[in-house]
Amino acid sequence: MDSGRVRTEKVIQKEEKTKEDFDHTRTTLLDWNFFSTFKITMELSLAHPALKAFMCGSLSGTCSTLLFQPLDLVKTRLQTLHSNMQPGSARVGMVTVFLSVVRTEKLIGLWKGVSPSFVRTIPGVGIYFSTYYSLKQHYFLEQGPGAMASVLLGAGARTVAGVCMLPVTVIKTRFESGRYNYVSVAGALRSVCQTEGPRALFSGLTATLLRDAPFSGLYVMFYSQGKNTLPQEISTSPYAPLANFSCGILAGVLASLVTQPADVVKTHVQVSPHLYKRTADAVRYIYNEHGFPGFFRGGVPRSLRRTMIAAMAWTVYEQMMARMGLKS
Repeated sequence: MDSGRVRTEKVIQKEEKTKEDFDHTRTTLLDWNFFSTFKITMELSLAHPALKAFMCGSLSGTCSTLLFQPLDLVKTRLQTLHSNMQPGSARVGMVTVFLSVVRTEKLIGLWKGVSPSFVRTIPGVGIYFSTYYSLKQHYFLEQGPGAMASVLLGAGARTVAGVCMLPVTVIKTRFESGRYNYVSVAGALRSVCQTEGPRALFSGLTATLLRDAPFSGLYVMFYSQGKNTLPQEISTSPYAPLANFSCGILAGVLASLVTQPADVVKTHVQVSPHLYKRTADAVRYIYNEHGFPGFFRGGVPRSLRRTMIAAMAWTVYEQMMARMGLKS
C-alpha cells in the first residue's frame, strides 16, 4: 500500500518536473522570438537610408504591379497584333482584346506574365528608388531639385534600373505576347540563352531606354512641379496622400503620351528580335504596316497602367519613407 503511494507520488513529481521544463522551454523560445524580432527591428531602423528606400520602393512596386498587370498584358497583345485584316474590318481595340483573353484563357489569363513582372518589379523599383534617393541626397541635399534637375534625376535612376533588369523585361514581354510557351522565368531565361544566345536578353535596350528614361524624367518633373503648386494647407493636411496621388496621375498621363512610340518599338524588338537587326528596322516596319497611328497602338491601357502604377508607387513610397523618418 505504502509502496503504491510512493510510486504515485514519484509519478506526480515527474509530471510536475516535465511541466516545469516545458514552461521554461516555452518561455525561453518566446524570449528568443521577442529578441529576434527586436533585433531585426533595430537592424532595419539602423539600416542605410538607401536600403530603406530600396525596401519601400520594392513594396510599393509589388502592390501596384499585382493590381494593374491585366492592363500591361492587354497593351502588349494590342501592340503585337499584325494588320492582316481586310479593309473595312472591325477595328480591334482594348475591350476586344480584353474579352478575347478572358474567353480563351479565362480570367486568370489576364495575369499571365505576372511572375516575371514580380521578378522585375521587386528589385527593379527598389533599385530605381534607392538610386533616386542616393542621387538626390548627394547633389540636392540643401535645396530641392528644379524642373531640369528633376528630369535628370528621374532619367538617371531609371537608366540604372532599366539596364539591370532588362533580361527580365524581355522575358516578361514574351510571356505577355502569347507567342511563347514558357513555363517559368528560369526556364524562359535558359531557353533564350540556348536558342538565341545571351545577347537576345538585351534586345530592345535602345528602345527601352528611350522609353523608360524620358518617361521617368518627365514623370518626376511633372510630379514634383505639381506638388510644389499645391497650397501649404493641403500639403500638410491628412488629404496630402490623395493630393499627391492626383499629381501622380496627371504626371503619368503626360509622360505616357510622350513616350508611347518608344514603347511600341521596344515591344516589337523584344517579341521578334530575329526580324529586326536594329531599332530603326522596327520603326520602319511599324510605319509601313500601320502608319503613324501604329506608334500609339496600346496607348490607352499603357497610359492607364503606367499612370496608376507610378502614382501608387510614389504615394506609397513617400508615405513609408515618412514613417521611417526620412525625406523622400
